[in-house]
Amino acid sequence: MLDHIKIENILFLDVETVPQYENFELVPDNFKEFWDKKSSYFRNEDQSASDVYQRAGIYSEFGKIICISVGIIINKDGKKSFRLKSFYGDDERAVLTEFMEMLEKYHASNSDLQLCAHNGKEFDFPYIARRMLINGIKLPGLLDIAGKKPWEVMLLDTMELWKFGDYKNYTSLNLLTQIFNIPTPKDDIDGSMVAEVYWKDKDLIRIVRYCEKDVLAIAQLLLKYKRKGLIEEENVESTTEK
Repeated sequence: MLDHIKIENILFLDVETVPQYENFELVPDNFKEFWDKKSSYFRNEDQSASDVYQRAGIYSEFGKIICISVGIIINKDGKKSFRLKSFYGDDERAVLTEFMEMLEKYHASNSDLQLCAHNGKEFDFPYIARRMLINGIKLPGLLDIAGKKPWEVMLLDTMELWKFGDYKNYTSLNLLTQIFNIPTPKDDIDGSMVAEVYWKDKDLIRIVRYCEKDVLAIAQLLLKYKRKGLIEEENVESTTEK
């Protein structure tokens, strides 16, 4: 599987997002109306728009990106290593700009570069692109896919690959790592807790560590798809300043 793709040409990524405001009361009145309408499609009858506001981070119109973590596999003398880097902060525009500049520079040096995320085509890639447009940032070539032919779109999705063309429901990264016996470090948070850790605990570094863990898991999963050996823990390096 994926024998035509060189693992060294893949940039793995994951994003963490939160609601734009700490709570619903801080949301501008005009956006409160929009969120009330949006949330009416999924909230229970006994819930208000305020009750489900923590879910706003899932939607690019109501959320913001606080961390983008990326990773690359380096093959040297037959030994695989993995290098991580995170772009994070409270200033979303700064986070996106730094990521965009890195991606454009990296792509310029490797025209075969591809991006890979889990559920990336449904979430990570469009979320990043939309937030870039909202922040007035030029889209990197890899994310500017309008008008491109399918074979020109250099985006991989480990969840889509797992579907093999069927339409089964969402399959989590955690489940697939268990199925493929991919070791993952025990974490004290999961995706549902990111907003609380960010807004209440003010612990962004904790979120960065969680995001980087998922990037490594995505890379390990793709290696399993390709029937390759996993990256050993001692060969994983983060260059992120924390």
